[in-house]
Amino acid sequence: MSGASKEGLERQAREALGRIAAIRSEGRELSPRDRLALPVQDMPCQVPQARAANMLEVAEGYSEAQAKVEAERCLDCKNAPCVSGCPVRVDIPGFIKKIREGDYVGATRAIKRTNLLPSICGRVCPQESQCQANCTVGKSLKSIDAAVQIGRLERWVADNERACGACDLPDVGNSSGKRVAVVGSGPAGLTTAIDLRREGHEVVVYEAFQKTGGVMVYGIPEFRLPKSLVAIESNLLAEMGVLYQLNFLVGRTRKLRSLLAEDGFDAVFIGAGAGLPKFMEMPGENLVGVFSANEYLTRSNLMKAYDRDRAATPIYPSRRVAVLGGGNVAMDSARMALRLGAEEVRVLYRRTREEMPARSEEVGHAMEEGIIFDFLTSPTRVIGDKDGRAEALEILSYALGEPDASGRRSPVAIKGSERVVPFDTVIVAIGNESNPLLSRTTPDLKVDKRGHILVDGAQKTSIDRVYAGGDIVLGAATVILAMGEGRRAAAAINELLG
Repeated sequence: MSGASKEGLERQAREALGRIAAIRSEGRELSPRDRLALPVQDMPCQVPQARAANMLEVAEGYSEAQAKVEAERCLDCKNAPCVSGCPVRVDIPGFIKKIREGDYVGATRAIKRTNLLPSICGRVCPQESQCQANCTVGKSLKSIDAAVQIGRLERWVADNERACGACDLPDVGNSSGKRVAVVGSGPAGLTTAIDLRREGHEVVVYEAFQKTGGVMVYGIPEFRLPKSLVAIESNLLAEMGVLYQLNFLVGRTRKLRSLLAEDGFDAVFIGAGAGLPKFMEMPGENLVGVFSANEYLTRSNLMKAYDRDRAATPIYPSRRVAVLGGGNVAMDSARMALRLGAEEVRVLYRRTREEMPARSEEVGHAMEEGIIFDFLTSPTRVIGDKDGRAEALEILSYALGEPDASGRRSPVAIKGSERVVPFDTVIVAIGNESNPLLSRTTPDLKVDKRGHILVDGAQKTSIDRVYAGGDIVLGAATVILAMGEGRRAAAAINELLG
């Protein structure tokens, strides 16, 4: 994490631009060595003390000078290893080269050929484990943190387009006469809808909630992904001619089979997400004050419980909060609890920081804001008071043993290490499973033992003309992985429909 101020980062960027200009004034282009010597451009952020008390976006985005310097760091590798790490295959060297040339419209178009949600992906995608993990610059400098900051550049391109009042929409083909239903308006559903609409098909998106965006609206907090951006990028689909049906729960409002048999759709894509929270199945989880992260974040994000002056959403008053888990959802829950007024928030995780699945940036931001991490600990039960409210956790300590099937070292409980720690709120953030509604109301839709829909390599389900992708297939995954599945399904549906 950078401790430099926004002004300091801007000054450093301008100094780097001066060095670049000096090299070019000598009549030569930057060599790979010159590019590797350019400094990584850190992202300006709100100071921790201020942001922990507001819902404004934490990361403030690059300036134009920073974007230019970061773009100059790219080696424009011929084999483009970064592209192979991107689930939607964005032309990364292409759009970065356009930034370098000052052709920002061209940069936008290069991204939007395969990704119409760059404002979102630039903010929440785990680039460090995907495109940036393959970056030649990072490998040359022997540090993933030194890779070209592809996500930050993608965000800057999208934000710059919006600031200029521009909107570059994809071309929509002539009407094909075919109709496709998309179930769910999360990242998988929206991506599928875009690629289907490009081919001229009529597309109707069915969304169970009152707003479009899926997990991007109900799961990811405002301070990481402003909901206005999700609305803007969702509205781009409406401008392309995609139709939305809100407050429509497929499986209850309408059966899945009915979309094909009675409503005249030629194909269906299911991108309903994974909205069924998992619990630890320990004593006391039914006490008042124990929440799934899904419920806690939905109340806070979709229903804006943090805006007490304008939202009448009930939210539990908390003083001491325990968040159970080590993923991004746990980080979001902990940081949200702090912003909702908790005096102390602790994250309990059975392994160490090195094993945490959460993005390093999010863990760092949480620590800066004052979230306390209790590593190698996990609760065994929730203890309640006489009124049935949570008042404490019994906690057990762990040591790391041998690696498990995923390669992570397995936590081993230390006998006799139990202790009781007071907490009035417990948020369980250990993942979600697929809602069983669709599989229960569609008996021939095959799912695995966890309720994930089974698909083939083209995202086709066990039912003819029905495809699926995203969290309902993968389990809880990332926005960009869901988008990748949506693109693959759309390609198969477009081929099916000719």
